[in-house]
Amino acid sequence: MGTWDVGPFANGTAADFGGDLDEVAAGEREGIVRSALTRVIDTAAYLEAPESEVAAAAAALVAAQCPGGEPADPIHGPQEPLPDLTGLRDLALQALDRIMTEPSEPSELMDLWGESDGGPWRANIRRLRNVLLAQPSGEQLSLI
Repeated sequence: MGTWDVGPFANGTAADFGGDLDEVAAGEREGIVRSALTRVIDTAAYLEAPESEVAAAAAALVAAQCPGGEPADPIHGPQEPLPDLTGLRDLALQALDRIMTEPSEPSELMDLWGESDGGPWRANIRRLRNVLLAQPSGEQLSLI
């Protein structure tokens, strides 16, 4: 299918991931999202694009449940309800950081977007990061 836009579900690999989530039991969905994120985080060598595409989609699912998060892609994202994924915020941030890694630990997805006008794609990843970084109300630091 390839890539048709800059969104986290705008490629065949991520769209398949969304469909895969719909096909598993509800109790397994959080584990699959967690695995997609940790697989990328734990990759010390060259990071292949398909793993990055799935992790970006997984991070978008976490961000969608955070304040200010945008809903997942209604066509290519999962259609079935997801459990609370907000406990995966730190993993989602780490995965996005790994995807955006510069040449010392190359990321194929970063390289591919660098070959074209990747500015909108990078802006989308930054937007996800900002949602994941925002502190939920009730978790704000006290200055007292």
